[in-house]
Amino acid sequence: MDPLPDSPEAAAAELAALAAEIGLHSSLYHTDDAPEISDSEYDALVRRNTAIEAAYPDLIRADSPSKQVGAAPAAHLAKVAHARPMTSLDNAFNDEEVEEFVARIRRFLKLPNDKPVALTAEPKIDGLSCSLRYEGGALVQALTRGDGAVGEDVTANVLTIADIPRRLPADAPAIFEVRGEVYMDKAAFAALNARLLAEAETTGKEARQFANPRNAAAGSLRQKDATVTASRPLRFFAHGWGEASAVPGETQHALVETLRRWGFPIADGFALAEDVTAALAVYRAIETTRADLPFDIDGVVYKVDRLDWQARLGIVGRTPRWGLAHKFPAERAQTTLERIDIQVGRTGALTPVARLEPVTVGGVVVTNATLHNADEIARLGVREGDRVVLQRAGDVIPQIVENLTPDADRAPYTFPTTCPACGSAADREEGEVVYRCTGGLICPAQRVERLSHFVSRHAFDITGLGQTLIEAFFADGLIQSPADIFRLTEEQLAARKKDGRLWSRKLIEAIDAKRSVPLDRVLFALGIRHIGEVTARDLARRYRTAAALGAMLRSAVALRRATQPQIGEPERKFVLRRDRLLVAHIDTAGIGPEVAHALIGFCAEAHNRTVVFDLLRQVRPADVVHETRTSEVSGLTVVFTGTLETMSRDEAKAQAESLGAHVAGSVSKKTDIVVAGPGAGSKLKKAEDLGIRVMTEAEWAEVVSATD
Repeated sequence: MDPLPDSPEAAAAELAALAAEIGLHSSLYHTDDAPEISDSEYDALVRRNTAIEAAYPDLIRADSPSKQVGAAPAAHLAKVAHARPMTSLDNAFNDEEVEEFVARIRRFLKLPNDKPVALTAEPKIDGLSCSLRYEGGALVQALTRGDGAVGEDVTANVLTIADIPRRLPADAPAIFEVRGEVYMDKAAFAALNARLLAEAETTGKEARQFANPRNAAAGSLRQKDATVTASRPLRFFAHGWGEASAVPGETQHALVETLRRWGFPIADGFALAEDVTAALAVYRAIETTRADLPFDIDGVVYKVDRLDWQARLGIVGRTPRWGLAHKFPAERAQTTLERIDIQVGRTGALTPVARLEPVTVGGVVVTNATLHNADEIARLGVREGDRVVLQRAGDVIPQIVENLTPDADRAPYTFPTTCPACGSAADREEGEVVYRCTGGLICPAQRVERLSHFVSRHAFDITGLGQTLIEAFFADGLIQSPADIFRLTEEQLAARKKDGRLWSRKLIEAIDAKRSVPLDRVLFALGIRHIGEVTARDLARRYRTAAALGAMLRSAVALRRATQPQIGEPERKFVLRRDRLLVAHIDTAGIGPEVAHALIGFCAEAHNRTVVFDLLRQVRPADVVHETRTSEVSGLTVVFTGTLETMSRDEAKAQAESLGAHVAGSVSKKTDIVVAGPGAGSKLKKAEDLGIRVMTEAEWAEVVSATD
């Protein structure tokens, strides 16, 4: 497996590149039905992104692929919000990751090692996700997944698919959403392409053929004209459900069997596995028959069988904790490394990119591959002109895994020591693998990337102001800092386009509309090291107002001064004292020394304070609004201590946050409730000394159940 970045700078640079690349391919796949890479290549990009985010959780970007599901719905189809989000699944690429998936379930649910975790296993159909809504037994609406929250209304088109029942039996719940995959089998796909070719020859028009069955199914289902869909041989497999007034069964396999009884096709190979060993055996069996199946699959899906466990496990981000897609292995190919380009990221990290002689790997043309850093280049011994092996693997795609032309007489590649964007020195700190431009804010690559990050989707999200305009405005001197964006005028912009008055007015209106955004977006938009979207939200909960944030900015210089080493103080003692002071000053659950260092370090720099205060004169940050259930603990600070016997600490924290409470790691005067299990020690004593309300785990469970 390719090594992960060894520093936050390298990780941030690669995450930025992955977010852009994955976003592009997601749109091509889900919205345009015209992917440029294969499913396994896309999955591997996502997997690489997930692995880096796991290692560097504070660097998770607002536009991270881990927070996205699908892509925006197509403009020509009506958009409808899903009653329950249509999530996607995390991926695994080997047995060990499947075993860790089950181990995570055990840890979360606090299951003993001898407690069986039964899973269902079924082929992962390479089709288009679709949700079918039945009311009073009648099919009333069909939606594509879209971006997971909002889908496309394809009801008229779905009614042309013979596999899909128009009515459910009388014993079906009053409201029930059946979810599954619309697909086209291999023979029908070949016949459709042959027909399209024959029609083109007859009419003299250019032939439009589909690249693969999945594209054919997606393009056929999302037609404006349902008669076109009716002419295409689409099929459907059911595998789950969405909103339901009642769930007919207590297990996944029982529910799937109910769907079969109702008349829905279920994929051949669906099986109940009593444990992870049996589930992997199903995977092997399906893998051996993959080529002979009449439809395309790209792996096997596992789901926790018990529905009550699924409910407890819940969803994190865009994926359920109770489901996993075990993907099939990918392929390799040989090509020539023509040149090595150096890209400069938002943090100044220099990332080498291999430009390759185009090569087809499993039907996909590959021209680029990341080389990660100087150490990776040295490990592979690659130079321009070398013959290399590419692998469409689980850790990154495409990945160079072998150099076929080692030559001791040829000089090794020399990594540049100057920034290609500004000419400043590029240094590598001791213990790090990434070279970074020392130009800082004078480096155009960094400044443009920082400004682009500022206006990105989960930061200020300014419609119409994207990377291209940021680059142009920066080059022309119109914007050099975030506050400059809000000082733009219609007169400055109108002359940039022919008849540009309307365009400039709309852009200024879009900018003005973002003068008030939630405080967490402001914090995230600043691009502070280690402060991703989740950490920014935690900090916004802590500071609540722009005034409190400003006070923290002003106190940072004094705090940095107070955390300098004292004469004769041992280094280890100094580090512990400094870390305690920084973390205590930030006083935010989940914020450790690394994030505290980054935040205080950012605020203590005069030029950063100037930028932020200048911005705060232009915008009015609003308090963050969190979607939570109202409960007796809403708005209170809760601390869990001791051993929890019926749930894991992660599950308890998730419960508290869903009830609108804030979870802290230590007891202070700001603590409202301490939930104490057996073995509670100093935190319980401190709570008692301070007169803080103490609950048992059973009492906490009553609070949770009273809110359900």
